[in-house]
Amino acid sequence: MDSVVQLQRQLADYTTSLYNEFTQLQQLQDESNPEFVVEVVSLFFEDSERLLNEVTTALDQQSVDFTKVDAHVHQLKGSSSSIGAQRVQKLCIFFRNYCEDHNIEECLKCLQQVRIEYTLVKNKLQTLFKLEQQILAAGGSIPTR
Repeated sequence: MDSVVQLQRQLADYTTSLYNEFTQLQQLQDESNPEFVVEVVSLFFEDSERLLNEVTTALDQQSVDFTKVDAHVHQLKGSSSSIGAQRVQKLCIFFRNYCEDHNIEECLKCLQQVRIEYTLVKNKLQTLFKLEQQILAAGGSIPTR
């Protein structure tokens, strides 16, 4: 049982390191829908990867449709905000400004930064979910959020 306590402590420390808004998302989960957070975050992963691919494709065109790029970045900004990925959200604000200026060079730089931050968020959240699964598999319970 010591391993469960250690995992629970590790989970609590890890959760604290995540963004504040993600904690708010976790508070919406209850016993009636125990998979709520995992489902929402999984949808975020799918949607974000689709949007990032669409932005990449749009920026690779001979004639870039900045309105289209901006629309995709706006969607990514909103979904990032909803799960608490503040760094991704803030980068999307800059990205949208570069779209407005039709600045392809800065848009490409922003896309790279957004991809890096998105990957960091994804890795952190996947680690969080793995820790929770380990605790449950060891017979423990997930500490109250």
